Amino acid sequence: MRKLIYILTLAGIVCVQVSAQSPPNSPEELQRYVPVLPSVKARFWKTDPSVGYAVQGVGGGVYVISDNGWQSAFLVTNEGVIVFDAPASFGKSIPSAIAKVTDKPITMLVYSHAHKDHIGGSAAFKNIKDLKIVALDTVTEFLKEMNDPNRLIPNVTFTREKTVSLGGQTVELTRHAYHSNEGDLFIYVPKARFLMAIDCVTDGYVPFQGFDITANFHEYMKVFDELLTYRFETFVGGHLTSTGNRADVKLNKEFTMDVYNTVKRIHNNMDFAAAIAEAVKTVGPDNEFLLFKVFLDKVTYESVKELRPRWIKRLAGVDVWLESHVRTALIYVRWDDN
Repeated sequence: MRKLIYILTLAGIVCVQVSAQSPPNSPEELQRYVPVLPSVKARFWKTDPSVGYAVQGVGGGVYVISDNGWQSAFLVTNEGVIVFDAPASFGKSIPSAIAKVTDKPITMLVYSHAHKDHIGGSAAFKNIKDLKIVALDTVTEFLKEMNDPNRLIPNVTFTREKTVSLGGQTVELTRHAYHSNEGDLFIYVPKARFLMAIDCVTDGYVPFQGFDITANFHEYMKVFDELLTYRFETFVGGHLTSTGNRADVKLNKEFTMDVYNTVKRIHNNMDFAAAIAEAVKTVGPDNEFLLFKVFLDKVTYESVKELRPRWIKRLAGVDVWLESHVRTALIYVRWDDN
């Protein structure tokens, strides 16, 4: 049984046949995507198959943990260890990973934000005596409401800024609003020139779907300049296959602003009335949702067509997530922008 799916464009309506039984990610469909860039693959971490993760020291007492999917970090001081996030994928292994590096006790766990993929492994820390769990007040209130046993409730909260001092080291925590509704932290270790800001920059890749499923694209576009005010050499964005640096932040800014500016130009220069009038010839004037979709789909199509060649060889994942980025920018341009 085959069905017709109508794809509306400014030039008219193109009729395409698609098998009703074919899954959206069939082998034929998946083969349309390009492999990960060789330059990115070369930076994959060599994880130990027996444990599923790797640990790398980046200087200044900071160590990063990764399973090539998620990232966490910890800071070893003279008086104890501060852990930054406990991802659901390998959080249970963080205490043993730290024990291989130092005999200092874990004294503090800092949450970057509330999402369970980054802190859903914190239950592994529940038996650590006198552990301080630090998070934004809004994150704490949200976690209390969720009542998730895998995300321990913070016992040290703050509103905007907090400096943590332990064993001759300091960690600067500052609130931002680029990603999650409950707030996001910049985690900065000055002595190590280490900066961690989860779900905004993934070095070597475009962001995850919809600019890292941002809840506020307006603030997201500001995050790169905010990051670059810090003196850092190592950057951790929480995902995938290596740590980053200032160049990665700058490249992700260039990509984000190119998407935004391209979508804005194409949207603002497109003749809305003409697009609708052309579609009315085929479907009539009554289905206003469909007619509006014609216009939005045309802006999306033209934006992706222009952007893809510029970025397909510069960042991995362009063909995977570019349309979602364009649609996120389009929502902002259409409903929020000047």
